[in-house]
Amino acid sequence: MATRTHPGPRAAKALSKADLLDMYRLMLLSRRIDDKEIQLKRQNKIYFQISGAGHEAVLVAAARALRPAYDWFYPYYRDRALCLALGMTPTEMLLSAVGAADDPNSGGRQMPSHWGHKALHIVSQSSPTGTQFLQAVGCAEAWLRYARLDTIADKPTRTDDLVYVSAGDGTTSEGEFWEALNSATNLKLPILFLIEDNGYAISVPVEVQTAGGSVSRLVKAFPGLLVEEVDGCDPVASYDVLLRASEYVRQRKGPALVHAHVIRPYSHSLSDDEVLYRPPKERDDDARRDGVQAFPKRLIAEGVATDAEIEVIKRHVEEEIAVAADMALASPQPKAESALLYVYSPDVDPTSEQFDTEDDPQFGGDPTTMVDLLNTCLKDEMARDPRILVFGEDVADASREQYLGQVKGKGGVFKVTWGLQRQFGSDRVYNSPLAEANIVGRAIGLATRGLKPVVEIQFFDYIWPAYHQLRNELATLRWRSNNAFSCPAVVRVTYGGYLKGGSIYHSQTGAVVFTAVPGLRVVCPSSALDANGLLRTAIRCDDPVLFLEHKHLYRQTYNKAPNPGPNFMIPFGKAKRVREGRHLTVVTYGAVVQRSLVAAKQLEEQDGVSVEVIDLRSLSPVDWEAIARSVRKTNKVLVAYEDSLSWGYGAEIAARLADECFSWLDAPVKRVASTDTFVGYAPDLEDFILPQVEDLARAMRELHAF
Repeated sequence: MATRTHPGPRAAKALSKADLLDMYRLMLLSRRIDDKEIQLKRQNKIYFQISGAGHEAVLVAAARALRPAYDWFYPYYRDRALCLALGMTPTEMLLSAVGAADDPNSGGRQMPSHWGHKALHIVSQSSPTGTQFLQAVGCAEAWLRYARLDTIADKPTRTDDLVYVSAGDGTTSEGEFWEALNSATNLKLPILFLIEDNGYAISVPVEVQTAGGSVSRLVKAFPGLLVEEVDGCDPVASYDVLLRASEYVRQRKGPALVHAHVIRPYSHSLSDDEVLYRPPKERDDDARRDGVQAFPKRLIAEGVATDAEIEVIKRHVEEEIAVAADMALASPQPKAESALLYVYSPDVDPTSEQFDTEDDPQFGGDPTTMVDLLNTCLKDEMARDPRILVFGEDVADASREQYLGQVKGKGGVFKVTWGLQRQFGSDRVYNSPLAEANIVGRAIGLATRGLKPVVEIQFFDYIWPAYHQLRNELATLRWRSNNAFSCPAVVRVTYGGYLKGGSIYHSQTGAVVFTAVPGLRVVCPSSALDANGLLRTAIRCDDPVLFLEHKHLYRQTYNKAPNPGPNFMIPFGKAKRVREGRHLTVVTYGAVVQRSLVAAKQLEEQDGVSVEVIDLRSLSPVDWEAIARSVRKTNKVLVAYEDSLSWGYGAEIAARLADECFSWLDAPVKRVASTDTFVGYAPDLEDFILPQVEDLARAMRELHAF
């Protein structure tokens, strides 16, 4: 770790008069756009405003030290001046403010100041604070992976590019900030952190947010991290520091963090009133540091510019903003129906025939388990596509490569990834920290740069630290950027009960939490063959996929199958009729499929009742036509699932059947599911809580008798 707190004079010599005047112009332009948006908001012509006022100096300095469309940028909402200096125009910013169809940031889908510009490598920003850190780490990690993988010929990285990521001081309280620093320094990634410290997170002052009141003092122990501190209201000093930090990163010495002290002369946003918690003296002290006011006076005092030159800049800025505002206000809004576009990839449809080779398997070898066929699929796909990376907790055979010749290898808690590291190397198969948000956040950044992460969350029960990244980031990136960016990662996760001893924290089955998220594909195979074909589709499609693997099904003998070959695929949204019947239909998935088959066999043998069983396989999208076709034939339907009965996955299926198939129904839609409790440890508790064969058989008899 290296620290500098007193910048030298080099930047002042490096910046010409034209440079200095342009920096002032951009600072002023940023401030005046804020002012114009505030005016428009008060006129009810835009709907939200949050400013970058007080942060302009360090941001124009950052843009001058960095390279648009060469480096990659993960800004936050105060970074208006940075985006202007990188090449975004006032018109483009005001198109965002009015929610215009031509807004390059999001096509009117996000609030203003949520920056995104594909041509400039500004990756679409979301509202949650701190989620950008791990994605930026993944984006920087892409350089490391591409550099080490000779099998990839066309590499979209350079030997000296870097990733910029910024946030306010309050955001450093988020755990993902510390996870990001840990991985960035551990891997010596080319990433520049800029912390813009204006002393407040809305109304919460920095000393309440940060132990000791200084984040730069806290992070100095990270190995290889260059830490710099600067007056962010001084553009010349800021340029010196940021240039030095960026060169450190470009030379691949490690990451850098610049802690810039800035001001916030306006309230947090127009939804906030800082007068309620900041006294006049504090606000007056900030005003005296304001770079937009102080910098032109300094240029005049030092003979760099004249009063006339400053006035010309001011006049041109006002003219530019007036024209930009007129253009933005006259621009058409998005068509209402365009809201349906780009939830998923418009180019690759995993529900299409392109992904349906199910009727032509090329079987070879003896029947084997779901674990083995998942492993086989990963091996086949990694051999086919060198962009695929596999990482997560314990997925490698051994992180210490020198031990590989002495041990059998871990390969995941359930052995799904066993042998992959030995076959494809430690740069494609590697262990992550024990941090679920870290796994998914890095996967998003890697996927944004063209790699194909297939990551593992060890247990569904522990997926919740990653939920922020899954729901607010992974699933939304394509839609919120209006198809400018995407992150087609695959997140594998084990789930479910029926294992004896799993208890509360190793038996959860909350699929409904994720099927309710637009933009995320969710699949759940019940057999080894289906697992192989669905995982291959998940890897080859262009959408983010949550791939649920039921622990109970991993090594069951009843669902074994031979290897179907390296091109076997099952499209999403294609259910499978696993038992034909005439009298009633069971719609189910996962571990309940086999229990439904056993119960159906009992009914036929004991009662002469013919039960049809539909295995959904894909939970989002769902094969509604297959369900409806069966219900139109049998006229009675039972929905069986492992989630809790109330508010569970089957509730939506039941509701839609009642809505769309009511005229074919001869009985109410019936459900069998887990009790509205957690799963207990004692075997008798677990058996009572989870749906069993006898529960299913009883419900089938009641339904048939209705």
